[in-house]
Amino acid sequence: MPRIEHTDYYSHILGMSLRVEVTGHFGHPIIMFPTSNGQYTQNHDFKLNESINHFIDQGKVKLYNIETIDKFSFYDKNISAAERIRNYELYMQFLIQEFVPYIQQMHSVHRVAVAGASFGGYHAANFAFRFPNVVSHMFCLSGAFSIRNFMEGFSNDLVYYNCPREFVKNDESFKYHHMHIVLSTSDQDICLEQTREMAGILASKGIDHWYDEQKWINHDWPLWRMVFPTFIGRFFS
Repeated sequence: MPRIEHTDYYSHILGMSLRVEVTGHFGHPIIMFPTSNGQYTQNHDFKLNESINHFIDQGKVKLYNIETIDKFSFYDKNISAAERIRNYELYMQFLIQEFVPYIQQMHSVHRVAVAGASFGGYHAANFAFRFPNVVSHMFCLSGAFSIRNFMEGFSNDLVYYNCPREFVKNDESFKYHHMHIVLSTSDQDICLEQTREMAGILASKGIDHWYDEQKWINHDWPLWRMVFPTFIGRFFS
């Protein structure tokens, strides 16, 4: 069984500590995000991590399951939409300015992988498309690509730059040519149309990606546990 450690990472940008579950001993680092409001241990608890134990045990990959601040951003109904997106932007800056540099130093790598399912897939995709220079692989399992539904009609540059379905259309394609992009869904997935749309945007810009659509399975952990090992195996076996 892989080694699992739990630790805190203090963010000066957020002014708080975030919990991190580290799985494995060495290998390419994958930063993983939970689903909406999920605990940082959620991917372990629902056995998504376990689905790729073979690659973890072999030292191919090492997982960093990081806590999110969903409850202080998109899912906090007691603050304005402007505050929600501002708080989330602080989380993005924590990742790019503090947490990713820490992982880069730990592993002596320039680029990290990111992964997540459902709203964790949004976090992974949004980070990867915004900061492609530091991302080697992006695994978006049944993810979303816009947060307009949380904004109650409010709009500013922060909203735009946290909606990949919008800003990627207007971005330079060359930024993404080094990145291995996986968009995963199923024909019964609530995120099917969003994923198809995002794949279409990438195709229209000549950005290479792997679009995977499974059959007869819903938006839930059995789907994600089934496909994740295939994607990891393709790039890290």
